[in-house]
Amino acid sequence: MFTELRLQNFKSWVDTGAIRLAPLTVIFGGNSAGKSSLGHLLLALKQTALSTDRKRALNLGDASTLVDLGTFADSLYDHDLSRRLEFDLAWHLPRPLEIRNAIQTGQRFSGEKLSLHATLSADPRTLQPRTELLSYTLSKETEPQLTVTASSKGTKYSLEASPMSLVRSQGRAWPIEEPEKFYRLSEPSLARFQNAGFLTEFALETERVLRSLAYLGPLREAPRRMYQWSGDTPDDVGQMGQFAIPALLAADGEKRRLNVAAKQRTFGFSEFIAKQLQRLGVIHSFNVNPVAEGRKDYEVIVQTGATGASVRLTDVGVGVSQVLPAIVQAFYCAPNATVWMEQPEIHLHPQVQAELADVFIDAIHARENGTPRNVQLVVESHSEHFLNRLQRRIAEEVVGPDEIAIYFARGTADGTQLEPLRLNLYGDIENWPENFFGDDMADLTARTVAAARRRSAAKG
Repeated sequence: MFTELRLQNFKSWVDTGAIRLAPLTVIFGGNSAGKSSLGHLLLALKQTALSTDRKRALNLGDASTLVDLGTFADSLYDHDLSRRLEFDLAWHLPRPLEIRNAIQTGQRFSGEKLSLHATLSADPRTLQPRTELLSYTLSKETEPQLTVTASSKGTKYSLEASPMSLVRSQGRAWPIEEPEKFYRLSEPSLARFQNAGFLTEFALETERVLRSLAYLGPLREAPRRMYQWSGDTPDDVGQMGQFAIPALLAADGEKRRLNVAAKQRTFGFSEFIAKQLQRLGVIHSFNVNPVAEGRKDYEVIVQTGATGASVRLTDVGVGVSQVLPAIVQAFYCAPNATVWMEQPEIHLHPQVQAELADVFIDAIHARENGTPRNVQLVVESHSEHFLNRLQRRIAEEVVGPDEIAIYFARGTADGTQLEPLRLNLYGDIENWPENFFGDDMADLTARTVAAARRRSAAKG
């Protein structure tokens, strides 16, 4: 689970500042304010980790990747290639990591949090991104235990650690190679030292946390009359939710069982999802049925009311098909995963938007086979009703203020600014932004004045 993110000189952001990422993080803001860019960088980091090209510091993408950032100049603030793209990531490890000094018996460093800082600049020859600086810090609670930094002066790289002392291997002092991708040193570079092998663990943990990132875009696939599933297990529901039904069937095949709190009743995966849809009030019943025995074709049958007819998903309102992937993804992803969603409330009635906040609170509290899932949701939203429900649940102590982080993105002449909203124990936002959801008071005043004028004119 990510705990912190910071971007510098990326797209519309000069500097986001340190962004605290809670189990449920919600980002509001106007259109084209730069909210999506935050998730786009994480997707670029993920596709870089998945890439087989180790020499590519940052995979900017193309039509076949998770995200296409264009050229490196397109990715930089003001398209200025003299700027450096910098980012910081911090995350909780699924289990504490212990590092032993290979040449100094008894020296150990342990922690449950890992943070990464990277600085990328344009290669003067190719204008492609190159890793200028890479730094890891292993921390225990809030105290740094071990920091390792690979940095360059021109084309020459050096590697240093603190408080551990890195010792060169005997023989010729071969130079350090440029880091592979943005987060790892090559095996030849590690071999230059007698006690730097532990950096492989840091790189593996970086790959693990990035692979566990899932993304659901703002536009979901239209419902189908038939879905195919041949027994595979999707990594996620897909950027457009196109794998939501195969994911649901795969989870049922694995006999996954969920509940929302200890000692509460557990349900099979599809039954659990049906309960969440019922809670939203969009359906009365929900079933995924095989068309015929021995075939890989399935149909989704829903009943919108207790007395209504059972129909295919294609024959009900679009809201059901649009929200289904968001709900499936929130509970389908692996434990300790992060899910980034854009506008999960799209096409939903205001009351359903409010109920969706409760579903997401359930998702961060959910347990699978008796074990907390520890899933993190990052939601980009425009829904005032979603926010109001979160505030209410904080006041009711259903969820704690530390479990939720809310931000407002605002475009300015100096780049996008991200304002953290301060939530107190009563669910109040103590620094409500101006024009957060439009200027309600101006609309009310203008309507009152216009009504008074019409009444005056009607009386002559």
